[in-house]
Amino acid sequence: MLAGRAPAPTGHRHTLHATASAVSVLLLLAATGAVLHEPLLIPPLAASAALVHSTPQLPLAQPRSLIGGHLLSALGGYLVLAACGNSTWAAALAGGLALGTMMITRTPHSPAAATAVIVVLQSPAPLRFLSLLLTATVLLVSAGIVAGLPRHAPRYPVYWW
Repeated sequence: MLAGRAPAPTGHRHTLHATASAVSVLLLLAATGAVLHEPLLIPPLAASAALVHSTPQLPLAQPRSLIGGHLLSALGGYLVLAACGNSTWAAALAGGLALGTMMITRTPHSPAAATAVIVVLQSPAPLRFLSLLLTATVLLVSAGIVAGLPRHAPRYPVYWW
């Protein structure tokens, strides 16, 4: 027998609201990236949007963790890239070190570990990538705030810092 059970599904209204909000912000990231001629929609940000819109009360979804986790993980990725080069081994190291960094700095955001991996594997220009990443994470937080405005929606953020 399996131990434990999956949590009960959320109401249809919350599911519809969360889905529509996540789709909207991801389309906004894709559109902004198209205008800037830079990919602003990277896979970890889709996972971040899922956290913000489906479970906005979790510590992983709060602005400090979302923005700080992605930026610290990216910076760690650049450090590993400089020290070890861009290999799958270095990317694995960067992903693991990103987790430790987020735990130490109280910015837990699991999708951000993948941001460190992307930095190592793709070697993007640091200043450009970090500014685009900051813009994207601020857009995700802003969209979470807007999505939390209706009375039926869960409030976001629960805390900022």
